[in-house]
Amino acid sequence: MERWIEETLHKDWRTRLKAETILFESETEHQHLVIFDNHCFGRVMMLDHIVQLTTGDEFIYHEMMAHVPLTALEAVDPETPKSVLIVGGGDGGVLREVLKHPLVERAVLCEIDASVIDMCREYFPKVSDGAFDHERAEIVIADGTEYMKAAKAEFDVVMVDSTDPIGPGAVLFTKEFYGDCFNALKDGGVMLTQNGLPFMQPDELRQSVGYFNEVGFAECWAFTATTPGYFGGPMSQGWASKRAGLKDVPIADLRKAFGALNIATKYYSPEVHQGAFALPRYIAELVE
Repeated sequence: MERWIEETLHKDWRTRLKAETILFESETEHQHLVIFDNHCFGRVMMLDHIVQLTTGDEFIYHEMMAHVPLTALEAVDPETPKSVLIVGGGDGGVLREVLKHPLVERAVLCEIDASVIDMCREYFPKVSDGAFDHERAEIVIADGTEYMKAAKAEFDVVMVDSTDPIGPGAVLFTKEFYGDCFNALKDGGVMLTQNGLPFMQPDELRQSVGYFNEVGFAECWAFTATTPGYFGGPMSQGWASKRAGLKDVPIADLRKAFGALNIATKYYSPEVHQGAFALPRYIAELVE
């Protein structure tokens, strides 16, 4: 029998994906997890009827979260970044992209649930592509909020690769957590956050950027990228930097820094990097 699986993140809109083959499914009183293959999106993971990952478009989100802050820092200071923290990110995609930057000497991935990493190793091995076992990677199984409280001026970049602010993930969208991120960053450091779809979830982005300002970041903004599997318009990533002007690095400097890496990307380019910060008015009004 043909099966369609519905996404229910947005209360006024529903989207369904055809499941060609169910690879894994678990349903308890607390959550529903399903992994299946879809002709359009490839292999899909949905948690509580919300798309978390698709192999067809994962490169967009992961490349932008990693290369935008790292290339910006490399363009303004050839000695940075040396240390990166990823909170969440148990699929390993952001870690994979971070490790393409040879300046990064220490890449810490803090995931609360080891089973997430194990699941992604088994069903999505090409997403991490060996990143979990890389010599510069440090995998920590811990509560990200507690890890962040203990970190003091350790990291050049903090990337919050979280789920939506529902249930356990909600603590990663609080003023207290962003304050701990601020303290964990070195001078001139930058934080990235997953902030949902501004058209469908405007309050999420508005609140986060408001908190960035309140905890003392010098530059508080966002950039966008359109990821087809996250239905409802372009997806936003919050940008909070201790260094003013980091989002406005000249294109020539971005090209020089990224060109030095000599890596292939499927979405990111210096031109896309620069353009991603040019927000449509309805999104700019949320962050101004």
